[in-house]
Amino acid sequence: MQGLRKRLPHALLLRGAQGIGKLDLALNFARSLLCEHPAGDGTPCGICNSCHWFAQESHPDFRLIQPDALNTEDEAEAKAGGKKPSREISVDQIRELANFSNLSSHCGGYRIVLIHPAEAMNSNAANALLKTLEEPTANLIFLLVTHKPQQLLPTILSRCQGFVLPTPTREAGIAWLAGQGVPHPEQALAQSGFAPLQARSWAESGEGAAERMSLLNAIHQPTDFDPFPLVEALQRSQPVHIIHCLQQWCHDLTSAKLAGTVRYFPDHSSAILKLANLVSATDLMRFQKELLLARRAANHPLNQKLFLEALLLSYRQLFSH
Repeated sequence: MQGLRKRLPHALLLRGAQGIGKLDLALNFARSLLCEHPAGDGTPCGICNSCHWFAQESHPDFRLIQPDALNTEDEAEAKAGGKKPSREISVDQIRELANFSNLSSHCGGYRIVLIHPAEAMNSNAANALLKTLEEPTANLIFLLVTHKPQQLLPTILSRCQGFVLPTPTREAGIAWLAGQGVPHPEQALAQSGFAPLQARSWAESGEGAAERMSLLNAIHQPTDFDPFPLVEALQRSQPVHIIHCLQQWCHDLTSAKLAGTVRYFPDHSSAILKLANLVSATDLMRFQKELLLARRAANHPLNQKLFLEALLLSYRQLFSH
């Protein structure tokens, strides 16, 4: 990306798997573009006024647009006031860029807008952004970060120069997590879908760890567990995390049945291999499709309890033949 510095397009799209560091890369690139004295390889100097402003999240030529749910202060307010912060980027957030777009640069260089994750824009916000991209302003750079480019308007994609960021190798991910002090780095990496930053975040927060263990203990014995008390025990977890775990588990069941291999739960290989012999590949594929549809609705279930009970009942029925 540093090779683009001399002829920057007005919009860049960084896409790749979730949790591999796309946002960090975009932030570092923005900081390097705004730096007053970058090194020969583009690395920001870290000591100029621009670098200090960026570190303090107060740079006058930079805007980060993201859902309120990604703002830790808003999350704290939500817990106190009971109102959940939005997971969408609204049209008002995009329209607020109008003044920023029309102002001259404070430092005489670029002005940069980073939108993360770009797929969080609702339809009105996406259309408002499209109008801006269709009439680019000099020295105004848009950096869009996404792990779901298929959810973006084709017209937005066509106006961005895209970069596909690869997922780090398994060995590199394990080594990095070990260096970060994450316990059981191999297991943590696999369960995060081989996304190192996601694995570190889950390990540091511990969020959902107890619920995940309860779920895994139950689905080990599909003919014995009762979905209804299990759902009660899972109430503190977000539905999307439960579905994520079930998707990985069913992927491993399918892989074990068809190829004798396990990807996400290597520490549960023996149990998965045994269960794979009790279910048909056709039924597993059908349930995976059900999970895929459920994941799309996971952030807005009409009734979270019934939503999860239905999925767990479907899983148990796989083994009822």
